[in-house]
Amino acid sequence: MAVTPNLPLLLLATSLLLAAAPLPSAAEKFVVGDKKNWAPNVNYTTWPDQYHFHVGDWLQFNYAKGMYDVVQVANQTAYDKCDPSNPLVSYDRGRGFVFQLNYTGRYYFICSRGYCWSGMKVTVLVEDSPAQPPHAAAPSPNAAARHGVVSWAVAAAAASLCAAVLGLPFAV
Repeated sequence: MAVTPNLPLLLLATSLLLAAAPLPSAAEKFVVGDKKNWAPNVNYTTWPDQYHFHVGDWLQFNYAKGMYDVVQVANQTAYDKCDPSNPLVSYDRGRGFVFQLNYTGRYYFICSRGYCWSGMKVTVLVEDSPAQPPHAAAPSPNAAARHGVVSWAVAAAAASLCAAVLGLPFAV
């Protein structure tokens, strides 16, 4: 007797298994100042509050050619004083600059052409990427055991469902 699999049920089971798998997160690009870009008279103090920045994300500074620059300064003191004398990064060519956030922590950016004093500066706090587990203590043996039991139970249920769809015997 030929076994005819129930195709819709098999597709459902496959979809459920794939849906349970974690998806990698993609880096995001943030235009500093949104539609107002990197320019004077923009409130960069509140701009970052609407976003969550993660390792791997990008900041895009768009500005008028020849008018402004982007300087990454090392710390809060240089940021507060609008002091570009020891820049980590300094860019002033073209109409924009794209910067990748490569580590967790606070980043500080200013315009060194006098506009910093009128608020043309931004600071962002970068967190671990959601795809990366946080650096935490190892799980307790009980938590690891529960995780193993849950993983085994999900695998057994999936195998049982596939066996039932295909009309095959299955024993746990």
